[in-house]
Amino acid sequence: MILRTPDDRFAALPGYSFAPHYVQLGDLRMHYLDEGPRDGAVVLCLHGEPSWSYLYRKMVPILVGAGLRVVAPDLVGFGRSDKPADRAAYTYQAHVDWMAGFLDATALRDLTLVCQDWGGLIGLRLVGEQPERFARVVASNTFLPTGDQKPPDAFFAWQQFSQTTPQFPVGMIVARGCARPVAPEVIAAYDAPYPDESYKAGARQFPMLVPSRPDDPASAPNRAAWETLRRYDKPFLTAFGDSDPITRGADRVLQAQIPGCAGQPHRTLEKTGHFSQEDSGEELASIVAAFAARP
Repeated sequence: MILRTPDDRFAALPGYSFAPHYVQLGDLRMHYLDEGPRDGAVVLCLHGEPSWSYLYRKMVPILVGAGLRVVAPDLVGFGRSDKPADRAAYTYQAHVDWMAGFLDATALRDLTLVCQDWGGLIGLRLVGEQPERFARVVASNTFLPTGDQKPPDAFFAWQQFSQTTPQFPVGMIVARGCARPVAPEVIAAYDAPYPDESYKAGARQFPMLVPSRPDDPASAPNRAAWETLRRYDKPFLTAFGDSDPITRGADRVLQAQIPGCAGQPHRTLEKTGHFSQEDSGEELASIVAAFAARP
């Protein structure tokens, strides 16, 4: 069964008045934002768990104001995209394939990728598999794990919570992952795509898909992607929050292993938790706009 959130759930969300766009991927409809000039350089903004394109609402006007075209899809199972009710439909490979299909359907190329959380697990994998599509990368609070190194204890605590809590409180999860207060109406907006628990199969499944063992199904494909990333010499920037226990230190690993990181103006965002776009969206947008303008 495929669930589709009613449109009225997205009416009058604070700061989110963008027109919806859709592509069809087999039986699934995928939603995305597409703002700014059609001939502008494209910034592809990929969200993670358990957020959706609402996460980028603070950044879109600033990027568009810089003359950039902003494309922000909702991953399958999130936001206005369709939501298979069966958790087995959600695999790491399925998410990579869905995003690759989205890029094919929209014919997007020469992309500036902005990725956070699962946006990086999917986006960096695609950079490794299709490097010709991407002109540059901005990574914020994310990584491309292979399972060869044990994740931090904070990850396993989150994983356990995600599978045992009777109610999966999407908006509160985002709020608790931020270093700054999140208004109640914003928490409610993050909850908007999910009328009840049946709509949250994708959000429930994501924590179980992160490779945490060397024999995980995604380990070998991610290792192969890393082989490309270790040769990737196009501009690659990190902008990590200073208060994220999940990805702390991953920026230094990316900088050490990816040639395109050399000489870039890497940033640490102050008073910024896991959801950097929520805590410091305006600052992050300014960083991305300046980076996209660099030769």
